[in-house]
Amino acid sequence: MRLSSYTHEGLRFDVVDEGPQDGPPVVLLHGFPQRAASWAPVTDRLHRQGFRTVAPDQRGYSPGARPRGRRAYTVPRLVGDVVALVEALAAGPVHLVGHDWGAVVAWTVAAQRPDLVRTLTTVSVPHPKAFLASMLRGRQLLRSWYFLPFNVPGLVEQLATHSPERFRALLVHRAGMTPAMADGVRTGIVEYGALRGALSWYRALPLTRPSAGAGRVRVPTTHVWSTGDVTLDRAGAELAAGWVDAPYRLEVLDGVSHWIPEQAPDDLARIIGERAGSVG
Repeated sequence: MRLSSYTHEGLRFDVVDEGPQDGPPVVLLHGFPQRAASWAPVTDRLHRQGFRTVAPDQRGYSPGARPRGRRAYTVPRLVGDVVALVEALAAGPVHLVGHDWGAVVAWTVAAQRPDLVRTLTTVSVPHPKAFLASMLRGRQLLRSWYFLPFNVPGLVEQLATHSPERFRALLVHRAGMTPAMADGVRTGIVEYGALRGALSWYRALPLTRPSAGAGRVRVPTTHVWSTGDVTLDRAGAELAAGWVDAPYRLEVLDGVSHWIPEQAPDDLARIIGERAGSVG
């Protein structure tokens, strides 16, 4: 049966389950500030390759999964949500894909529950330990400037609500979104009531113990990074290989911004399919 929702910790998560129902399942985790719909350009192409795609609106985004308090958004909670999704599918290990914050969760799920992950494809954000190392070895610290305003309670919410044009301009001119994508954030995140929960992922970071993060990954993995990404330095992408004890590949997309699923869906669908097809 198709999965339209599932529950975990008393929360209800919305799910977009599409494609050939008997196809190998690909679980797609969105990033900030987006929802499952951000994967639509990629899922159409994966369906033509014979894959079933399952994309949830994650914690803070689904209306039924917006707990209050930043402690509800620590990485172990986010990982637990995805584990519950894979178990609800009851289809065996899945091909796991994550973009942006979804990549952080995907890396951690693969490291902690390799029994649930057949292959891993991460997009934009490298292994969390590689990301931290890149703060010292590259320009990542400067590129992560937005972490500070995101952690000021109410600041971004006030901007998005009371200065929507300024908020839109930041998404377009500083984050590299297209105007249509920025408008989608306005309707699909701000007006949908998901912004506070989405920002809680950042605000919960100081509450996540280092031991609860991702360790070594032992499933076949591909990491995708793009040269036009203004938020992530190449150093992290290069360092990610050191955290994978399995077949690994780094794919670099020239001239593409941070928003790879929407701006390079042909390339990304091909890369996901190649990684998924690399296992018997």
